[in-house]
Amino acid sequence: MIFFAMKKVKTAVVGASGYTGQELLRILLRHPGVELVCATSRQYAGQKLSDLFPRFRHVPGADLCFTDSDVEAIAATGAEAAFLALPHGVSVSYGRGLVEAGIRVVDLSADFRLNDPEVYEDFYGKPHADVELMQEAPYGMPEWHREEIEKARIVGSPGCYPTSIILPLVPLLKAGLVLPEDIVVNSGSGVSGAGRKADISLLFCECNESMRAYGVPRHRHLSEIEQELSAAAGQKVTITFTPHLMPVNTGILTTTVAKLKPGTTIEEINACFEAAYANAPFVRLQGPNKPTDTKNVTRTNFVDIGWAIDSRTNRVVLMSAEDNVIKGAGGQGVHAFNIMFGFDETEGLWII
Repeated sequence: MIFFAMKKVKTAVVGASGYTGQELLRILLRHPGVELVCATSRQYAGQKLSDLFPRFRHVPGADLCFTDSDVEAIAATGAEAAFLALPHGVSVSYGRGLVEAGIRVVDLSADFRLNDPEVYEDFYGKPHADVELMQEAPYGMPEWHREEIEKARIVGSPGCYPTSIILPLVPLLKAGLVLPEDIVVNSGSGVSGAGRKADISLLFCECNESMRAYGVPRHRHLSEIEQELSAAAGQKVTITFTPHLMPVNTGILTTTVAKLKPGTTIEEINACFEAAYANAPFVRLQGPNKPTDTKNVTRTNFVDIGWAIDSRTNRVVLMSAEDNVIKGAGGQGVHAFNIMFGFDETEGLWII
């Protein structure tokens, strides 16, 4: 029997020292189709990956040293792919140089998620620095934009909250089973969603045994959520969204309430979800009247979705759970990478 080695894509992670960067490294170091050639961090330049993240000690490839994040230096490593795990407003400064160097990019910031520069400026407080490239980048949700991702030079990977909201709502909006107005969403996220930084509000004593709302009444993720929901509905969708900080490391739990089209049955809802996600390996449908639980999705690339009909109010209650730094960030980015480079879309992502 002859075995053929899987092709390896030389890959860079730009901004590799944050929580999302760490998860990207964890996935990519064990991905059989990846040769990690570059990991950047200005703060930790010169240190080995395993020095900063001791969990990687003795893992092949983890003796790679962090380097400074210069586009020319990244290109000089021979990288064919780059993940940008950087803050919004910073990623855009790398996008053009990397794609013009022939490097295909998966951006995990908000810089390439939107297609309307006016919406970007409205929500992020400044004009977009590369509108042409922003409008070229598809929204990197593999379940709904696979064909565009496959051909793309640069992909804007979805945010964590949006993933948990868009995946349950889009099939129902497309099918016309829910009304596009008066949608209310409440979400809770683990503290890692705020990033790996020093902030008094994120200290253990401030977060432990407590929950609080934030980003009210207009969280920045609303921009991409409403963009994708409006595209699904074929008309403008405006929602009410309230995020909450939960006293856990990782995980997102979202409850969405939407008005049903009169006469819609639970059987129609069931069939809609089954048809939409029959071939989506990382969407797990819990079924009707089955709430979701973050403990079943943390440290994985799965999103679990359950639903119930409230016959008293003629509303559907959608429940979803995911890991905010994997399915909501690094894992979803690797899913898009797999599609871009012709791997099985689940490669490196069967982590439980």
